[in-house]
Amino acid sequence: MSTMSDIAALTIDLCRRASVTPDDAGCQDLIASRLQHAGFVVEPIDAGGVRNLWAWHGSVGPVLTFLGHTDVVPTGDLSAWTSPPFEPQLRDGLLYARGAADMKGSVAAMVVALERFVAAHPAHPGVIGLLLTSDEEGEAVHGIRHVVDEFLRRGQRIDHCVVGEPSSEHTLGDRIRIGRRGSLHGHLRVRGVQGHVAFPEKALNPIHAAAPALAELAAMRWDEGNAHFPPTGFQISNMHGGTGAYNVIPGEVRIDFNFRFGTASSTESLMQRTEAVLARHGLDYRIVWEISGAPFLTADGPLRDATHAALQSHGIAHTVADTGGGTSDGRFIAALGSQIVELGPVNATIHKVDEHVRLADLDTLGALYQGIAERVLLA
Repeated sequence: MSTMSDIAALTIDLCRRASVTPDDAGCQDLIASRLQHAGFVVEPIDAGGVRNLWAWHGSVGPVLTFLGHTDVVPTGDLSAWTSPPFEPQLRDGLLYARGAADMKGSVAAMVVALERFVAAHPAHPGVIGLLLTSDEEGEAVHGIRHVVDEFLRRGQRIDHCVVGEPSSEHTLGDRIRIGRRGSLHGHLRVRGVQGHVAFPEKALNPIHAAAPALAELAAMRWDEGNAHFPPTGFQISNMHGGTGAYNVIPGEVRIDFNFRFGTASSTESLMQRTEAVLARHGLDYRIVWEISGAPFLTADGPLRDATHAALQSHGIAHTVADTGGGTSDGRFIAALGSQIVELGPVNATIHKVDEHVRLADLDTLGALYQGIAERVLLA
């Protein structure tokens, strides 16, 4: 490649920074400086050791925000990487680095798209903004969740939000997300009576007691899903019990499980049905519930129309719009009543060794983001 594009150069600069969650490693300072130079108002909204950045341009009219994160997941075994994960390398048109696809490439495309949009339309109607966090890959407590609480307090709205998560499956733009399933965690503690394995009549094994209830929960058909969401899924993720000795019946067992659910079930119904099963089996239990996010869905409207029009203008005519995948920070933005679309690079190597992204896709992605902004704010 004879000349490196602005988006590629910024992506490489960001990928050189080892911003393993929740460390930002200076990524947001770099972006803030660029956007201030482009005329944006920049506001840090940090909390709990997490960096959050809110930058905007304009004052009156609908608010279109691009949402991203500067943190990345850990690298894993460094010896398994073909090249060091925080020393970006170009090979055959691909950029290899941790975060290249998830999601520093998207962030760089957003930044450059916003710079170009404001340069071309300095007196644009509406507000165009960028919202970043360094806590998307981690606990996500002090990141966008905190920012949304602050926005609700001050009355800051977001009408339209484009999330840069890597949504594409095989080629750029072949899939976008128009919603996400909710995520509900259960932390269950079942108590028994500790004793000697040779005298089970003098003890109560909580693992044995819990097993039939867990089997029933795993086999339950929670709902049938609907047109936009698959049936609710139940999965046990962790189970801890025992003292480590082979001859001791444990006094308690701890089980972590998760529901991924759409709009066919509510958090309340899932909790009530679960606890009814536990009670019916006569367990001595305590359960703590944790809601990571409610399901959300963006219906047909200006943002989806603008996204499809931008894709078609770049020859991407066949795009699937669905609600698959895990969770994203879009679940917090949904509390503001926003229309939300997720559009980003191919996700084949995210969180993997030798994560990479096509440089040509990043340039197209920047043009798509700018095209969406023009269709939403200038229509």
